[in-house]
Amino acid sequence: MGNFLQVLIDGLLNGLLYALVAAGLSLIWGVMDVINFAHGEFLMVAMYLSYWLGFLLDIDPFISWIAGGIFLFLLGAVTYRLIIKNSLGKAAMAPLLATFGLSMLLKNFCMNVFTPNFRLLSGNWLEGRTIAFGGAIVPLPQLVTALFAFAVLGVLYWMLKKTRLGWAIQATAMDKEAAELMGIDTERIYLLVFGMGGACVGIAGSLMTSYLAVYPEVGGLFSLIAFVVVALGGFGSIPGALLAALLIGLVESFSGFYIAAVVKYVAVFAVYLGVILLRPRGLFGW
Repeated sequence: MGNFLQVLIDGLLNGLLYALVAAGLSLIWGVMDVINFAHGEFLMVAMYLSYWLGFLLDIDPFISWIAGGIFLFLLGAVTYRLIIKNSLGKAAMAPLLATFGLSMLLKNFCMNVFTPNFRLLSGNWLEGRTIAFGGAIVPLPQLVTALFAFAVLGVLYWMLKKTRLGWAIQATAMDKEAAELMGIDTERIYLLVFGMGGACVGIAGSLMTSYLAVYPEVGGLFSLIAFVVVALGGFGSIPGALLAALLIGLVESFSGFYIAAVVKYVAVFAVYLGVILLRPRGLFGW
């Protein structure tokens, strides 16, 4: 029973983190129909920012997430203004190829500046602290990160459903031309959406530095899982991303423990393919 509870908790904690990483990608994809191939590298940039703030200025990740969110919001907005805006309306693959080029630029820049070495931030507020629950050990850094992720997702969902900005975002996603006829500045909406997508992954990356090492390739796996979560949950759906991420986290955790660690991602992609074959639009797509 203790092992089952431990695996369950690990899966839920990982799932909430995956949900926050995927939320921004889901929002961008659902509203703009653009795949941000640099999403994983945005995560990596946020982790490096949080690491250096902690290493040089002794700022804990549970404070530096504010800086990470703001910086990645600005990076997302600049990316839209300089890259995405100029590639929309051209070849269908243009935005994807442009963001792929950006991902290579960011990755290789960090590779050359910071080297490929793994860097782990020590001396965090919650480093090494755990709580016991029903025979399971819950690491506090992962627990607090998961709670932060859930709170951010809740705020994002509330904004989409209860505010004028959220209604404008949904209207733009459903019909851009009709939204413009209603007086909505869709260019401003696109810029804000790309910025919010960056902010979500910026917050996630900053918090992850409290217990994960940062290196130039760190965003690759999280980016891949984020794409799976978005496709599985439905483009543009925050509840769908949350449920899909929890499902992915649980499948990964249980298959890794009860079958073998080397097959956990095989199980994840098998579940993904099964759901997509039955419901191509995902669980909660717009």
